[in-house]
Amino acid sequence: MAFTIIQGGMGVGVSGWPLARAVSQMGQLGVVSGTGLAVVFARRLALGDVGGHMRRALAQFPVRDMARRVLDRHFISGGKGRDEPFKFVEMPQINSSPALLELIVVANFAEVFLAKEGHNGLVGANYLEKTQLTTLPSLLGAMLAGVDYILMGAGIPRSIPGILDDLSAGRAVELRLDVDDARQEDHFACRLDPGALLGFAPALRRPKFLAIISSVVLAMTLARKSNGRVDGFIVEGATAGGHNAPPRGTLKLNPEGEPVYGERDEVDLAKLRELGLPFWLAGGCAEPQRLREALAAGAQGIQIGTAFAFCTESSITGDLKRSAVTLSRAGKAKVFTDPQASPTGFPFKVCQIDGTLSEAELYARRARICDIGHLRRPYRRADGSVGYRCPAEPGGQYVTKGGCEGETQGRKCLCNALFATIGLGQSLGNGESELPLVTAGDDVVRLSRLVKDDQEIYAAQDAVDYLLTSAAPERP
Repeated sequence: MAFTIIQGGMGVGVSGWPLARAVSQMGQLGVVSGTGLAVVFARRLALGDVGGHMRRALAQFPVRDMARRVLDRHFISGGKGRDEPFKFVEMPQINSSPALLELIVVANFAEVFLAKEGHNGLVGANYLEKTQLTTLPSLLGAMLAGVDYILMGAGIPRSIPGILDDLSAGRAVELRLDVDDARQEDHFACRLDPGALLGFAPALRRPKFLAIISSVVLAMTLARKSNGRVDGFIVEGATAGGHNAPPRGTLKLNPEGEPVYGERDEVDLAKLRELGLPFWLAGGCAEPQRLREALAAGAQGIQIGTAFAFCTESSITGDLKRSAVTLSRAGKAKVFTDPQASPTGFPFKVCQIDGTLSEAELYARRARICDIGHLRRPYRRADGSVGYRCPAEPGGQYVTKGGCEGETQGRKCLCNALFATIGLGQSLGNGESELPLVTAGDDVVRLSRLVKDDQEIYAAQDAVDYLLTSAAPERP
């Protein structure tokens, strides 16, 4: 593990293959985001596959007939019309259709293939434990492309190491699901047989597994009770972008309405070192001094998200990048840790940018709809079958499915908003599209330090150079 910097796996699609490839070529760990990747891939094809990158990756997929089916279902030569909506992609379920499974596998293969194309650097793929319904085919697709690392957080991914072992041997795998209202005797699980899906049982290299954690207790649980080998940890603090772990103990809010974190939420690095596994620190670490401190504390290095999220190679739209940099230069950049926005119930960092759903009026004006569904949670119906619900869907639907109306208050459709953030928002007709929502860590206030005076934007190389300007001290 020679790399010092891990580029954060920011979803949906922010950490696309161009960013991961660029960071990997610098000798650091480039990471693609696997969150919602099937829909990202389908929408790129629907826009005509500008540059031909998706089709170039499809040409290398080991099952030609599967690649051809995916292309036939989703590719539109010349791209769809501006006001024409993107084609609906089936929402994931416990037993997703063969067509959706194929799309997920191919999409993850393509993203990793393109990130690794033409160099020998290391590439990782980041997934969320919260999005269990797509995990198995996503891992298979990434491994078919030779992914080097799997990173996973937003939960307790204790079964993932063993799944990686089985997939590498071509064996069928099972992932037990978290299902709301399930009884003790229930057993709900997703299953995947690579041999049945691909037509052959592949022998694959097992990627290393890094768990994203926010406490020593979780690290100890994963290191000692996982069903396979854990290769290291990323220790993510509450200043990191995206989802944050909830504060320990009773939830308290500051005067601005944000969760209050305290000493109980700090990770005891001395105890973490006792596990004998490598770790990287994340959250507010994009400073040379923080890198030196991390190394002195026994870490291998740091994970950086926000500094890469707004660079040239990331997939956030150019206007949003420029807005963030402009706000940073003016000293007006602001991030709000919203305790309600995410349907997951986890605190979620929202960057305050005009014209996005961070504005209360724009959020209130949006019609509630759930048509992507990656943050839906399975729940047990009275008859023992499984249904799916999301607090960000229309409130009446959520209540009809047994959900509490109070859980819908303030919930934002992160799926649609985050697709809009990377320029893949759904068209609503009459020239309007879904509005974006930008997530970023507290480091967004310091973006301007990466930008030269005569420029509006910066490259991933600028961020890496800035972090490595001072020679790192020897590790103890």
